[in-house]
Amino acid sequence: MAIEQSKSDISRTRILDAAAKTFRQKGYAATTLNEIAKAADMQAGSLYYHFNSKDELLEEVLDIGINRVHEAVEESQENMPADAPPYERIRAAVDAHLTTLLKHGDYTSANISIFTQIPEEIRQRQIPKRDAFSALWRRILSRAQKAGALRDDVDPGMVRMLLLGALNWSVEWYKPGKTSIHAMADHVCLMLLEGIGADEARRGTAADKEKVA
Repeated sequence: MAIEQSKSDISRTRILDAAAKTFRQKGYAATTLNEIAKAADMQAGSLYYHFNSKDELLEEVLDIGINRVHEAVEESQENMPADAPPYERIRAAVDAHLTTLLKHGDYTSANISIFTQIPEEIRQRQIPKRDAFSALWRRILSRAQKAGALRDDVDPGMVRMLLLGALNWSVEWYKPGKTSIHAMADHVCLMLLEGIGADEARRGTAADKEKVA
């Protein structure tokens, strides 16, 4: 029984992996169960042993995409010491987010790229999960701002949207081997908390503000 269960789990994982990849590459409408079965190197009828429809398969792919990254970021915060500096908390969250995104790229990319294409009923069930993940990031950034790690005149909501947009887009351009994910996380935090302008540029911006005033 244990062996049969193991084989069943392996087949289910193969189907899900193939579905995530196909949804990512072709989108929702253009993806068929026959194409998913071909990508999984299985007979189309075998899919129905695990899933009743394309939409049921789609929803599990979406759940995996959002749940994995949410759990990783949440764990990154739970594993930090209570007195951890805000910068370290943000760094841990960025690292966890990027690592999960890029190691499970088909699932996370499918969740991001085809969200506007999926049936309304499924989209409505996914929205609370996305909102919960956004709320987690909102708490991390708001905590940092209260601790003085983010400027008071910066809107943490806008920071969150810009940051998540940048992190999520990395699944489309990241090439393994050129740089490590951890180095990327360091660079993201450097740009987020220290900016990209050189000292001269920052002085120029301050002088321009004084002229306007």
